[in-house]
Amino acid sequence: MQGGAAIGGPLSLSSPLRTAVLGFLIAALIVYVLTPLMGRLAHRTGAVDTPSDDRRMHVLATPLLGGLGMYLGWMLPVMLLVEVDRPVWGIIGGATIVVAVGLFDDLYDLEPIVKFIGQLLAIGVAIYFDTRITRMGIPFTDIMWHFPLLVSVFVTGFWMAMIVNMVNFIDGLDGLAAGVCGISALTFSVISLATSFPAMGVLAAVLAGVTFAFLRFNFHPASIFMGDAGSMLLGFVLACISAQSVMKGTAAVALVLPLLVLGVPFVDLFLIVWRRWRRGVPFYSPGQDHVHHDLVLVHGFSQRKSVLLLYGWCICLSGLAIATQQRYTPAIVAFGIAAVVSTAYMARLLSRFRSRRRGLPDPLAPGVGNNPSGRHDRDAGGGV
Repeated sequence: MQGGAAIGGPLSLSSPLRTAVLGFLIAALIVYVLTPLMGRLAHRTGAVDTPSDDRRMHVLATPLLGGLGMYLGWMLPVMLLVEVDRPVWGIIGGATIVVAVGLFDDLYDLEPIVKFIGQLLAIGVAIYFDTRITRMGIPFTDIMWHFPLLVSVFVTGFWMAMIVNMVNFIDGLDGLAAGVCGISALTFSVISLATSFPAMGVLAAVLAGVTFAFLRFNFHPASIFMGDAGSMLLGFVLACISAQSVMKGTAAVALVLPLLVLGVPFVDLFLIVWRRWRRGVPFYSPGQDHVHHDLVLVHGFSQRKSVLLLYGWCICLSGLAIATQQRYTPAIVAFGIAAVVSTAYMARLLSRFRSRRRGLPDPLAPGVGNNPSGRHDRDAGGGV
């Protein structure tokens, strides 16, 4: 069956859609129960993020182990609802690695190169177990590129590493990464189920259940953070689902769909690379020049307003992706107009970055957002 595993787990239902709904509910229940316990465990073990630099957007010490509860809330329903074949084993194995690396980073502050090596190890496991981008269509044409093995491995590795890190980058306001990834996961689930990739549809629905339940505790003011363990889990699973289902579709828009669904973090990544390249600093340097920093620090929006604004943008782009995949013209027109308007509005806000920064410190200058200990951002402080 396409999409890796069939729907054949111990608790799977008669149809992929019903199984996906059940997975969403089970995952949400597990996370809802486990998250307060993770908060208590974090306080007892000292896994707490105490704001210590200007980039942090929170003011109180906040527990960091939310990502561990998210991992358990995702893995258990997947094991129960999906027939675990090679690609699914690879996704589970890789997710376990990124969560472990993220936990060590949350607790002991790993060097960026060590964290990146851990990400590559997780990606390598997924690729070894046959989660790969094997072909790519040129948007809106009938041209399809079929990749040789080495090219497939390189393209998949680059794609997955990019998504893992850009999700980590947007994890800078209470509820931002969880909400955006929840919307993206729900969209991937709809597209995967509609294109005969049932296993990936269930995996995405479970991830959506995890993120929306976690928002109960992570929306501003957050009582717990997901930490790097949680943000890398979200990025890794979304990357695997996109590679194993959405980008394997035969439609001419197969490449466009994940770019729309993940449009918000893609824009943030592009702006960070562009802005820091112009300043002559590495793109992974800490700073206050993310999209969410612009909304709060430059335009004066509250955290809640900034996050809801980005949610709305993400919903417009994801709605357009679903409408395009379904080829339903009225929905394409409606969501297309909404996407254009919301994107134009965001572009107008972000284009004021330079002029509105006058009177504010350089977001990448020494002492602005740079912790003397060299620690990188944590959830409400931003990815990097």
